[in-house]
Amino acid sequence: QVPLVESGGGLVQPGDSLRLSCAASGRILSVYNSAWFRQGAGKEREFVAAMRWDGGQTYYSDSVKDRFTISRDNAKNTLFLQMNSLKLEDSAIYYCATDRNQYWSRASYSTWTNYGSWGQGTQVTVSS
Repeated sequence: QVPLVESGGGLVQPGDSLRLSCAASGRILSVYNSAWFRQGAGKEREFVAAMRWDGGQTYYSDSVKDRFTISRDNAKNTLFLQMNSLKLEDSAIYYCATDRNQYWSRASYSTWTNYGSWGQGTQVTVSS
């Protein structure tokens, strides 16, 4: 498993922005599909965004598309999630994850069972 550590969560108001970071150990982000999921209170885990291992494609859920951006810095081995125009319903614990397989292109990147390494999560609370 690959250690992943998220940071950057916090308490913000609707319309604000936050950038989450996910620091990975070793040179791994460039060989794994990476993703962000979230889980709100009393809700199931939900796909947010993913990046294919080669960085050539990104994927977003409909609820965050055009507001959130997934990116990574290979030199820093860090995955990011830029969240703009935050809404109350974005409140959740956000988790980063990497695929179980290396160099693996999938038909779907939103299935959480495809991801074998997870961080501990970072809390995002959007409140007025």
